[in-house]
Amino acid sequence: MVLNPYFQQGSKSEQNLIQDLINEQLRMYGVEVHYLPRKYMDEKTVIREVVSSKFDDAYPLEAYLDTYDGYGENPVILSKFGIEQQNEITLTISRERWDTYIEPLMQNESNVKLFTRPKEGDLIYFPLGDRLFEIKYVEHEKPFYQLQKNYIYELRCELFRYEDEVIDTGIDAIDDELTGDDIDGTSEDGLSTILGPSMTFTMVGTAATAWAYTSGIVTTGGIYKISINNRGGGYIYAPNVGFGSAPIVGPTSSYSVTGIGSVGEMISVQACNKNIATNEKSVQSIDIVNPGYGYTISPGIAVTAVASGPGSGFAGTAYVADGTLGVVTVTNAGSGFTTDRATVTFNTPLAFTNTGVGTTAVGVAIISPSGTVSEVRYTNAGSGYTTGDLPISVTIADPESTGSGDFIFNETVTGGTSSATARVRTWNSTTNILEVASVVGTFVVGETLTGSSSGATHDLRLIDKDPLDDGFADNAQIETSADAILDFTEANPFGTP
Repeated sequence: MVLNPYFQQGSKSEQNLIQDLINEQLRMYGVEVHYLPRKYMDEKTVIREVVSSKFDDAYPLEAYLDTYDGYGENPVILSKFGIEQQNEITLTISRERWDTYIEPLMQNESNVKLFTRPKEGDLIYFPLGDRLFEIKYVEHEKPFYQLQKNYIYELRCELFRYEDEVIDTGIDAIDDELTGDDIDGTSEDGLSTILGPSMTFTMVGTAATAWAYTSGIVTTGGIYKISINNRGGGYIYAPNVGFGSAPIVGPTSSYSVTGIGSVGEMISVQACNKNIATNEKSVQSIDIVNPGYGYTISPGIAVTAVASGPGSGFAGTAYVADGTLGVVTVTNAGSGFTTDRATVTFNTPLAFTNTGVGTTAVGVAIISPSGTVSEVRYTNAGSGYTTGDLPISVTIADPESTGSGDFIFNETVTGGTSSATARVRTWNSTTNILEVASVVGTFVVGETLTGSSSGATHDLRLIDKDPLDDGFADNAQIETSADAILDFTEANPFGTP
């Protein structure tokens, strides 16, 4: 034996004595922190990249603050990413306390990568600064094998930067770190106070029937329908639509009628969004808002692309008839609509009922993003109506569904069809806008979302995957500039569908 046999370097009793002294010092001069193990909920299968994680456990633990002189000399810096806080602390915890207390609690937990020692990526809640710190490095060999054993773990931590993780430990002092002083997760202006990427859902609120009426009968020469002869192609945006003027009506020119105006006022064009390639988009339909009057022959139709986008080739025919219906006015916008367009029905003209002459008007209600009726348009303004048909019955289809209750901050919402889940950030019951994060799966428009804690149920109307404009992102500007460089004029040589 090389070492002196009378000094037992590896004596168990000596090692236990040192460990007990360290434990005693930590309890006397340490700080009570909470250890939050990271649980990996979803990760890529190729390079094992973590997609989502959560922290739902917090273990109280005594720790000595080695960096007693503060967070360092330069805790706040101005970088190309903005103002960054680089607060750092170093904590010392007992190895024995970990082995006998935390390890037995963690070893049966699912989705925990390592439980035999503290792990990089886990969090430490520091109560004195009311901050969360992320463990960046664990030193497990300091001091270096005193009496042939190590007794502590040294945790080098940086201020935690939230990136859409779920923090739900059940301890208010920790969980409210997501929102600061705003426990509900919203600031005074209604914006989310949580950082990280999110998705915005427009939900269906409480359903209410919409009502509308017509302004009267158009007796002579109204445009009652438009047929499409060539859908054209290359339209990125809905093009402008114009019609030829109606002839002069009445004894003098002061009674002239200009007919129907531009698309922004009278006509709506629906560009095809079903094709993948943007240069294959074509005109699918033209809705009539005001049939006009005074037409004796079918006017010409001019369809031109807007200044910000290409498109050409459309051709169509406008049909003129007597006894078309006039502009429809919405008296009650209703609520709770999930589709973009709702069916509108009108009563059949008496002339058609008695003699088979005339056509029944057909309409469609345009639904706003909030689920209300914004306007009523004609796909066919009808013909053969007379004053004997007054009043005209305008019936808008009932809303598809209704919602109830209010979602609660940080609760889980689950899609009834897709089984996708997400965490609630904000919920506005007035606009029916739901902001969520930590999305797992793919939500489907039209399905019912149910809150796990509140029990609230609302149908999903629209999904906005793009984050809200933060005032710094240049995505829209970059795309606009790219559109001016790239050539989008090439069309399908075999024609457009």
